[in-house]
Amino acid sequence: MILNLDLSSETPIYQQIRDQVVTAVAAGELAEGSPLPSTRQLAGDLGINFHTVNKAYDLLRREGLLLLNRKSGAVVRRDARTGPPEPGFAEEWGARLRTLLAEAVAQGLDGPAVLAACGATLDGFGDERAHTSTEGEPQ
Repeated sequence: MILNLDLSSETPIYQQIRDQVVTAVAAGELAEGSPLPSTRQLAGDLGINFHTVNKAYDLLRREGLLLLNRKSGAVVRRDARTGPPEPGFAEEWGARLRTLLAEAVAQGLDGPAVLAACGATLDGFGDERAHTSTEGEPQ
């Protein structure tokens, strides 16, 4: 997994890290049990403060996607094949989705355009997972 940060973006760096890890899990690039670099290693590789990486990892932990352990470090806790989400996830996610869809509508996108974008994005995750085996190697 390669992270590409935009230091000039209005999106905070910790959020960019979090979003890219979530996308990698959804795309099948990171499977359950996959290790991530330590906070200090990733911070050094990216040239950022390790507290920023720690904030991203902690957010992913609270969302149930990472396990954090002093001995084993950060490990992906779940992926699309792990089973249904934790109780309460759908409600919380639905609230965030409503806000995201409201932004699209407020900016003038119509329903069919929003649905097409959603469908294309979901199809992209399915395509990427289809080309990746459970070990993370191309099929």
